[in-house]
Amino acid sequence: MKLPIFIADAFTARAFRGNPAAVCLLENELDEDMHQKIAREMNLSETAFIRKLHPTDNFAQSSCFGLRWFTPASEVPLCGHATLASAAVLFHKIKNMNSTLTFVTLSGELRARRAEDGIVLDLPLYPAHPQDFHEVEDLIKTAIGNTLVQDICYSPDTQKLLVRLSDVYNRSFLENLKVNTENLLQVENTGKVKGLILTLKGEPGGQTQAFDFYSRYFAPWVGVAEDPVTAFQCSHRGGELGISLRPDGRVDIRGGAAVVLEGTLTA
Repeated sequence: MKLPIFIADAFTARAFRGNPAAVCLLENELDEDMHQKIAREMNLSETAFIRKLHPTDNFAQSSCFGLRWFTPASEVPLCGHATLASAAVLFHKIKNMNSTLTFVTLSGELRARRAEDGIVLDLPLYPAHPQDFHEVEDLIKTAIGNTLVQDICYSPDTQKLLVRLSDVYNRSFLENLKVNTENLLQVENTGKVKGLILTLKGEPGGQTQAFDFYSRYFAPWVGVAEDPVTAFQCSHRGGELGISLRPDGRVDIRGGAAVVLEGTLTA
């Protein structure tokens, strides 16, 4: 078996920053268990698999493909940065001729369109609802100790817990915050939470670019201790997203991508 494989750094224009994802192009059906084995071998937060929907499809000319995402531990229903990486590989390396690509996924049809300043993803917008602090107190205190919390929301659709830190903190605080992910699986093992987002209100630009918010994302429940990019990302790799809410109940996410590796996977 030989598969074309790429690694693209998403939500950045520079190599070795942003959020890396592996991208595999599937000319033919792949054994179900092989997806997970490849994702485990790549050992990135996500590995994407692009497949043809019809035998006559062509990666350079067709505009609609199947798309799946796997962490090293499991398949996930949606991944923004690996979708951006997939579109970047098709647009920039395979030279796909279309201005817009459609991906058929577990989260429905997603679209990626070319833009002057990168690629724009059309993704579903999942609502989040206020969450009682005491119901998740053990999880939060395990993760961030006595760090002051301003708001908590939960999205049942994505099983993500969003924790907004107090406005007394700044970007540097979030960047340097030591988050204990090792014990989260023991504290939260009900299946309710699959991801923890820590977010902080942005600051005026001054001499640096202004951002509406900063964030960090942790998902040890699916084998990802920390994801490198989820807004202006305060991880060591950094990364930037442009986010626009649409009146039709979806969200546009804009970002760049740098393909840093191209090769052949053999097994």
